[in-house]
Amino acid sequence: MKETNKKIIEEVVDEINSALNDPKGLVSHQRRIAFSISIGSIALFEEYLDKKNILRPGTKINHQWMKKNKENVKKIISKYLTIPIENLSDVDTVLDILHKIEFERNELAYGKPVSEEKLNKKINLFLDLKKRFGE
Repeated sequence: MKETNKKIIEEVVDEINSALNDPKGLVSHQRRIAFSISIGSIALFEEYLDKKNILRPGTKINHQWMKKNKENVKKIISKYLTIPIENLSDVDTVLDILHKIEFERNELAYGKPVSEEKLNKKINLFLDLKKRFGE
C-alpha cells in the first residue's frame, strides 16, 4: 500500500501543477482535479496513519466515508485503527478538511463548470493536508 499511495500522491501533484500552469485555466481540468484531490487526500491520510503504524494491515479508507458527519466518520475509522482515534493530534481538523474535499466532489466531477476560485480552494485543501502530513 505504501508504494501505491506514494505514486497516487505524485500523480495528484503532477495534475495540480499541470492544471495551475495550463493557459486554458483550472476549469479545463475541473473533473481531473476533483477525482485527483479526492483520491490523493485519502492516500495522504492512509500514508499518515500507516507511518504512525496505527492503521490495521490491509485497511483501505473509503473516500465516501468523509461525506458523513464527523462523529460517524470517527466511529467508522476507529474500527481500523490500533489506537483510539482521539489520540491522533489534529484529527478533527483533518477530518474537516477531508469532508470539505469530499462534500462537493461529485458536483465538481460530474456537474457544470465552477469558478477558478472554487477549484483553487479545493487544491489548497489538498496542499494543506499534504503539508500537515509532512509529505
